[in-house]
Amino acid sequence: MPFGEDVLGRPGFLQGGAISGLLEVAAIAALRHALENEGGAEPSPRIKPINATVDFMRGGRDHDTRAIGIVTRLGNRVANVEALAWQDDRTRPIAAARMNYLIEREG
Repeated sequence: MPFGEDVLGRPGFLQGGAISGLLEVAAIAALRHALENEGGAEPSPRIKPINATVDFMRGGRDHDTRAIGIVTRLGNRVANVEALAWQDDRTRPIAAARMNYLIEREG
């Protein structure tokens, strides 16, 4: 996510909602990828958020921000996903999230 006026919070820092949104996009992308890798000919299931917890670890500065989603458990009806956001150094995240999603499969 590039830094710009549309993600600006207090001067020089990212807005928390922009960071949370980036984490959610990363989590859903990882979950969709995991669901596609399950195989089968059934249509893509609907994903509905159950809950999300975001931990802000440090202020996001005026740099590009990256995020990754990691599916920690993929069940038949519920998935647990973690996401991390960082800027210059992946080992120093600016935020982390834990999210649970309901998976509505056809049939």
